[in-house]
Amino acid sequence: MVRMSDVVRGIVREKAADEAKGSAAPEAPPPPPQTRPAAEVPQPAPPPRVETPPAVEPAASLDALPLEALPEPPAESAEPLFAELQLFLARVREIIRTGDAFPWSELEHLIERCVVALERSSELFWVANNTIALAGVDYLAFHQARVAALGIAIAASVGYDRPRRVQLGMAGCLIDVGLWQLPEGLSRRLDALSPEEQGLYRSHPRLSVEWIRRWSPPHEELVEAVLQHHEREQGQGFPQGLHGTTVNQDAKILGLVDTYTALTLPPPPRPRLRPHEAIREIVRTKHESFPSSLVKAILSEISVFPPGTLVRLNTGEVGRVTAVNRNHPLRPRVEIVADGKGQRLPSPKLTDLSEAPFLYITGAVAEGGR
Repeated sequence: MVRMSDVVRGIVREKAADEAKGSAAPEAPPPPPQTRPAAEVPQPAPPPRVETPPAVEPAASLDALPLEALPEPPAESAEPLFAELQLFLARVREIIRTGDAFPWSELEHLIERCVVALERSSELFWVANNTIALAGVDYLAFHQARVAALGIAIAASVGYDRPRRVQLGMAGCLIDVGLWQLPEGLSRRLDALSPEEQGLYRSHPRLSVEWIRRWSPPHEELVEAVLQHHEREQGQGFPQGLHGTTVNQDAKILGLVDTYTALTLPPPPRPRLRPHEAIREIVRTKHESFPSSLVKAILSEISVFPPGTLVRLNTGEVGRVTAVNRNHPLRPRVEIVADGKGQRLPSPKLTDLSEAPFLYITGAVAEGGR
């Protein structure tokens, strides 16, 4: 027989056992399976290496390259270029006679080539400074070609940018086209002109401008430069008697170069001055005729003693100037060709006077002189 008390005690014991079981710590998870060291784990084989050729970049187009990356063409030879300029200006005289249209684009391209040539080398400057006219080219065509080439160089030395140099060079080519309409003897006379002849000569800037306007010039500044190239700093020029800052700057440069070229290679039979004599004449009258800044510019480009000038040193030696020193115009590079007794040396001795403080030039020597 089951007693009630035994049943109750059994239920209590089961309940206590269940409570004890619920409050016990959770059973720890089984330990992970033991892993093998990494060195022992087999690694998959790497995929085979496939050599791929390097990518070939397409060749760059010349149009895509920056200008500074493009190779410069070789410098243009100065003598053929100056000859071409003379021949072009000889054609201008024929254009005046026939009344044909003026080839502005051809002139501009020709002057651009002169500007580039002078940027790369002074060869064109010295060719224009020292050469004589081509056979068959009249004096005015030759003279205007010299004015253009030398004027471009002076303009560069005073800071003109390339477009302004081109514009000035084009004006230099046309400063005297009006003289082709006047009696040729006016510019060749050795004696003084009569008042009437002076009036004719002084009309040539206006005559030049009349022709240029007929040809529809690309720049009004070009016209002003031609009209005013005989104006002078103190108002003593013509045709308007302008002075100082009222004179076009391009006209001042062209007027200075026009004076220099007329002194060094005038129309025959007028006598010529040697370059250093012409420079001295310009320096002597600089305050009356031209601003000091431009006189200094032409002095730095040409020097009192330009290349080719024979000079005597304080030692009595005779040398020939080979290069101008822009910072010290009176101390150029020379090749000494004769000793202090006038005896010619077996071979010239090169000397840079800027590096020889005890040597200096005492004066120029005439060709064949002592």
